[in-house]
Amino acid sequence: MLAIIKKELKNYFLSPIGYVYIGIFLITCSLFFYLNIFAYMSTDFTGVFSSSVTVLTFIVPVLTMRMFAEERKSGTEQILLTSPKSITQIVLGKFFGAVIVVIISALATLMYYAILDFFGEPHLATSLVSILGFSLLSIAYVSFGMFASSITENQIVAAVISVGFFLLSWFLPNMISAANSFSLMNAFYNSFMSGTIAIDGVVLFLSFTVTCILFTIIVLQKRKLVK
Repeated sequence: MLAIIKKELKNYFLSPIGYVYIGIFLITCSLFFYLNIFAYMSTDFTGVFSSSVTVLTFIVPVLTMRMFAEERKSGTEQILLTSPKSITQIVLGKFFGAVIVVIISALATLMYYAILDFFGEPHLATSLVSILGFSLLSIAYVSFGMFASSITENQIVAAVISVGFFLLSWFLPNMISAANSFSLMNAFYNSFMSGTIAIDGVVLFLSFTVTCILFTIIVLQKRKLVK
């Protein structure tokens, strides 16, 4: 699995994809850091995420859309499925490769904390909790993006499916109150932006992530049997 993770990281950083993801994310964070925090002389670090978190809806699919769709379209999927590595190892390798990229992005936001710490006294515990929540949300998004990439051979279609699902999961709770308990975005704002770690929020993120990984494994296992 380690070899697959290394391969994925090379794909991200020897091509523009990894840099585009991190660049867009940090530019967005910088913009909202200035507009929501620095301009008002605030020391509330969570303001970095309260607005910029929405950009995940559009940039995570850029990171994940090629995972399996490109392999399928280029014809290398057959080599992948018949390799000595198990389907589970392949899926987890690709998943953790993308997760490392989003974690790097999340940790990069600590530079904003350093700026706030220079000018004031931001609350460290609340800041760390907000980074944790953002990381869990990003990882959950990666897992669904990977699943979307596994069910199509078109990268654009995979990206559109991911963006559509993220938008739906964001706005659906406003129309159906029962969906509030399953909203990733609500879990992020309610469980982490307040500076407290709610167990139900952590469970929701982790269960969603594991479910998407399992669905991806099932899709590839069925495709392997067909081939």
